[in-house]
Parts: sequence; C-alpha cells; structure tokens
Amino acid sequence: MTVSDNPSMRRYEAVVDGEVAGYVYYQERDGKLALVHTEVELEFEGQGIASRLAAATLDDVRARGLQIVPICPFIRRYLERHPEYHDLVA
Repeated sequence: MTVSDNPSMRRYEAVVDGEVAGYVYYQERDGKLALVHTEVELEFEGQGIASRLAAATLDDVRARGLQIVPICPFIRRYLERHPEYHDLVA
C-alpha cells in the first residue's frame, strides 16, 4: 500500500495494487489541515487500511510542518490511541 497527497482532490489516498482503497479528505485553512472524513472502499474494509492511511497522513503532515484540526471521528479515535501524534493538533 502506498499513500500520497492528491491536492487536486483535497485528499490523501491509499493505493493498493493500483486501486484507490481509501482516502482522508481535508480542507486547508490558515496553514492547517482540517481532516474531515476518512473512507475505505467496501472491498478493502477489515484490512487495516484506515489505520495505515491515518498514520501515513499524519506522518506527512508532520514532515510538512503543518498542524491538523481533527474533525473526522475516525481520526479523533486514532489520535486517542496514538499520543505520539498529539503535537500535530492545532
């Protein structure tokens, strides 16, 4: 699985075997990314795609020196279980 930012769609995409398996939609506001929705395609559910996508998204946000506003319920729950990302929250 690879994860990359697709700025034209305003989302991070998880790609498995050439197919988009899931995504995290965001809105950029004042140098922060509001993470608004995470979705995994039905055929990829139950494979840990969402968690790996969340981690890769947060790692990229950190590498870019940005902060997040965690609106998405999945991202908020992920942050509860992974305090190493708390510094990214605006």
